[in-house]
Amino acid sequence: MPELPEVETIANGVHARIRGQAIRSVWTSNKPQTFKSSPETIAETLTGARIERVHRVGKTVVADLARTSGPAQFIIHLGMTGRLLVSAPETPIPPHTHAILKLSGGQELRFVDARRFGRLSVQDAAYTGPGSEPLTIPLEDFIALFRNRKTPIKAALLNQSLLHGVGNIYADEALFHAGIRPRRHAGRLTRAELTRLRAALVKVLKKAIKLGGSSVSDYVDADGVAGFFQLHHYVYSRTGEPCRTCGTPIERIVIGGRSTHFCPTCQR
Repeated sequence: MPELPEVETIANGVHARIRGQAIRSVWTSNKPQTFKSSPETIAETLTGARIERVHRVGKTVVADLARTSGPAQFIIHLGMTGRLLVSAPETPIPPHTHAILKLSGGQELRFVDARRFGRLSVQDAAYTGPGSEPLTIPLEDFIALFRNRKTPIKAALLNQSLLHGVGNIYADEALFHAGIRPRRHAGRLTRAELTRLRAALVKVLKKAIKLGGSSVSDYVDADGVAGFFQLHHYVYSRTGEPCRTCGTPIERIVIGGRSTHFCPTCQR
């Protein structure tokens, strides 16, 4: 599933290409599980609206819409394999395309999702996401999130009601750079350790955004281009390979049903 840097990259790319354009028409597929709002409601809300801004909230792409009847939002949750592509009309439509928005600039915004875990919806109220924003949360609020929590810190980082947007890749990478083992109880980490973790998480996420995210599965940006941050992973999906810092083989364990990678020497 695309995580914060991948969703940020997609949202920024779509915003740069379609901001200010009006939605002329909307086509949707007949796959009901793709639509959290009904296809009829989505088409009615989007048709004629102007796209003011496309941005990220957690792991979700949000398009702010201006309409004569009042503002609205188009909410795109990418799921495991969802893609949001800005394409010329003559570009062949990919298999598993579930929505096509024809825009006033002559382009099309296409939602493609092979496994159909993604969801499309519209709403009038502002979408705020389930948790805090990891790139901007103040240090004291970050520390308070983990106070008295008995779960492993890796599991706590993946809890979207605490920090939305952090997934498996960037939790592993941040814990490595903070020197913290993923099985440590979140509530037992010291203030100094949590301070290091917050700094590491922000640094890793910003670098990943700069490099266009990690393409380890189906992820591509709005132009269909893969990211490059996977070339800079220190631990994620590097089981048995030497640590880039100390040379110790990277180990893999399972926490909360998720593969977890760490260096047994660098992380304590």
